[in-house]
Amino acid sequence: MYYVYVLQSKADEEKFYLGSTTDLKRRVEEHNQGKNKSTKTQQWTLVYYEAYTTESAAREREHKLKQDGRRNDF
Repeated sequence: MYYVYVLQSKADEEKFYLGSTTDLKRRVEEHNQGKNKSTKTQQWTLVYYEAYTTESAAREREHKLKQDGRRNDF
């Protein structure tokens, strides 16, 4: 499975991060362990995800959400 996910900052509830992965649990842990340059200064909570059977579908959805200015389509 491929996942598109949204994280919310625990420190600033108005701050979100959008990404995609094949291992959702591992990826959220990596964000909270500071292994991602964009998110390493904060702790994050998974607030939403969508599952896809193909990587291309997940990437397309991630791109669309980012292109739409990360508006609340979810």
